[in-house]
Amino acid sequence: MSQSRVLIIDHDLALLEGLPGTLGLRMSDVTVDTADSATAALDRIAAYDYDAIVTDIKMPGMDGLALLAEIRERRPDTPTLMITGHGEQELVLQALRGGAYDFIQKPIDREYFVASLRQAIDKRALSRKVREQRRGLEWRVNELEAIVEERTRKLRETQSVSENAFKWLINPSGQMQKILEQIKQVADTPLTVLVEGETGTGKDLVSRVIHQLSARHKKPFIAVDCGAIPDTLIESELFGYEKGAFTGAFQRKAGQFQLAEGGTLFLDEIANLPLPTQVKLLRALQERQVQPLGGNHPVQVDARIIAASNVPIEGEARSGRFRLDLYYRLNEFSITLPPLRHRDDILCLANKFLQDAGIELDRPCRRISEAAEQVLLRYHWPGNVRELRNIIRRAILLASDVIEPEHLSVIPVDRSRDTIPSEPASAGSSLREVSAAAAARAEDQAIQWALQTTGGNKSQAARLLRTDYKTLHLKIKHYGIDARQFRELPAA
Repeated sequence: MSQSRVLIIDHDLALLEGLPGTLGLRMSDVTVDTADSATAALDRIAAYDYDAIVTDIKMPGMDGLALLAEIRERRPDTPTLMITGHGEQELVLQALRGGAYDFIQKPIDREYFVASLRQAIDKRALSRKVREQRRGLEWRVNELEAIVEERTRKLRETQSVSENAFKWLINPSGQMQKILEQIKQVADTPLTVLVEGETGTGKDLVSRVIHQLSARHKKPFIAVDCGAIPDTLIESELFGYEKGAFTGAFQRKAGQFQLAEGGTLFLDEIANLPLPTQVKLLRALQERQVQPLGGNHPVQVDARIIAASNVPIEGEARSGRFRLDLYYRLNEFSITLPPLRHRDDILCLANKFLQDAGIELDRPCRRISEAAEQVLLRYHWPGNVRELRNIIRRAILLASDVIEPEHLSVIPVDRSRDTIPSEPASAGSSLREVSAAAAARAEDQAIQWALQTTGGNKSQAARLLRTDYKTLHLKIKHYGIDARQFRELPAA
């Protein structure tokens, strides 16, 4: 049994010494503190939350009734017993009205005193238990509310993504109508799907639409960017690990395969998977089970796999950078997204992005001028649909009513920069100097294109340019490029 703690307050030193002795003999589980004044008692009450308090009513200075009021203010859940003299009925009534738990009349009946104090301590213990249970319940309710709110947010995001996907999938373009038919054909099948296409063509959106049109749409859609996870962590991320599997593994962690149970696991940029991990992924696809790091037994999994790549996986496999057997296993059904420059719905998409951005950013821009449309149609769109969306979003902030070519200043309209001049800039320039200048211009344009495509994200731009972050950072500084101008502006 845990030790209870009681505070006794009385200016009568004989009583103050006698009562603790009585309690020590009859209540061995109680620790007794004493105070000879209300002022000393308040100091103790401020420092410790007692299980019960016993105080005399009549004391010099602050009396028991005033002390009771202070106790009720500071420790409202602590039961207080009042000691009264014979014939002090009016004081007893005042004490009970003031919130006293019981009164003990002098001369003190020790049996009654001990029994009443025991009941007070038990009441306090029950009150604490109820309060702790209430706190636990409130915490659990708050936790459940947070979970519901998070799941609602994710559901809205998923619905929004699906709606946005259909906006650009369903359009007059014959190419995209073919893509949509392929999606409908494969969505409600168990086949593994391989989606290929350049960066920004919409592989993620296509994968989400496949999930939404499948029988698994009520289960999780888990997306993993294989290019963003270090080689040393990718296996633990995909397959999970047991407690103690490696330094820092303080508790068990489920992998993405387990988190996608019953739903869809989207493996983006799968060409970046290390070859050793590809072997384990192949086994997981074939046997429908994974082996968590540090685990002794495989775990059964049920997740539909959709993989995506911005480079042709077959070519990667033929060159030895990707396992051919894994490619065949992933390629049960393939969808190849055309680059935006090969599509005939650029203006259709631009106007849809204009409408969406106008609502999101609260801008009254109505249309795109014919001259601006020609700029959009002539541009080669290396960043594809994502780049088009970002350009329209920026242009709508610059335009007041109609988007004109000057609002598309991020597009290199002057194609003369892309060609080597007919004459060197300086009569004394050597062929090496001319070549170096042309290479610098091309490098500058490539970096700006990558930043434009990734919305100013230097890490993603470095991966897109197949260079390391430090090198890209130094190049950006060398060419005086401000990456902030390419960042996607937040919604109003």
